[in-house]
Amino acid sequence: MPQAHDSRFMRLALALGRRGRGNCWPNPAVGCVIVRGGRILGRGWTQPGGRPHAEVVALTQAGAAARGATAYVTLEPCAHHGKTPPCAEALVAAGVGRVVTALSDPDPRVAGRGHAILRAAGIAVTEGQEADAARRDHLGFLTRVTEGRPMVTLKLATSLDGRIATADGESQWITGAEARRHVHALRLAHDAVLVGGGTARADDPLLTVRGLGAAHQPVRVVAARGLDLPGAGRMAASLAEAPLWLAHDPDQTRPETAAHWRELGARLIAVPAGPDRRLDPAALLRALGAAGLTRVFCEGGGAFGAALLRAGLIDELVVFSAGLALGAEGRPALGAMGLGALADAPRLRLQDVTPIGGDVLSRWVR
Repeated sequence: MPQAHDSRFMRLALALGRRGRGNCWPNPAVGCVIVRGGRILGRGWTQPGGRPHAEVVALTQAGAAARGATAYVTLEPCAHHGKTPPCAEALVAAGVGRVVTALSDPDPRVAGRGHAILRAAGIAVTEGQEADAARRDHLGFLTRVTEGRPMVTLKLATSLDGRIATADGESQWITGAEARRHVHALRLAHDAVLVGGGTARADDPLLTVRGLGAAHQPVRVVAARGLDLPGAGRMAASLAEAPLWLAHDPDQTRPETAAHWRELGARLIAVPAGPDRRLDPAALLRALGAAGLTRVFCEGGGAFGAALLRAGLIDELVVFSAGLALGAEGRPALGAMGLGALADAPRLRLQDVTPIGGDVLSRWVR
């Protein structure tokens, strides 16, 4: 296979890998394509729960035809024995002639060993194909391995002047039906949906994926230092529909309140408070990373989103802007940032702008 075709097939592998987003954590959402003579023999992506891995799915589909073929994999094949044998050894056993990868895996259990296994078996290895795109796709996994936390996408749905509600709190609906449907698709592509306690108390949101025929639901995470949440609200009543994790400070939580939520079936995650007695955002994300989450979709509220942004913990910002203005009396999208100078403001880079129905979606990255 001429190497000029490597980019084409790696882009296909990346597109396949995205199908596993939100459904294979703590494993990375890898894609794999087996090709010979320009013909695709097998394709795969990481399956729900993280197994089987993309390479195994693609090799199974290719069967004996994989011998001498080229495998395109969006991340270095694993080299360690876990619940399944190493994918690097599976590629060797299948007799592939060449492996093209996008990124090395920083996991200490792999970290070049997968490539070394392939080369030791006489398989030609090409690294770094479509590396920038793969780095974006695997950001959550990479951030968890290297920084101990998941990547965070912050979503804002605002008026043209950056307001999320009227002075009286009316907010349904600033954006249109198409934008709201897109938000559900974004939830589905993340491992968890995260909100602060203020939003949970004010809105009692479900935070589930609806209207898309979803086969799974993201974990719902609420950051509420004292667990002062509606005990009989929609979120509590829907525990059979989607998991609920409650991040709280045990020193500010009454034991009977914690027991109540445990009995309902919620998972409680202890997070220390900062000097302001609010949950430390960095400690919160480390706890979520330790629990296996790689991609978190934060939907507010304003004070919580501002705290994450101020702490440099937002990796991607998605803003749905509607064509209306609410004026200075409207509620701002973000709470106080405590900025003394413009130079102190977090600055992000525009990734793309897309019309969504009558609204506009802009994506910004760190």
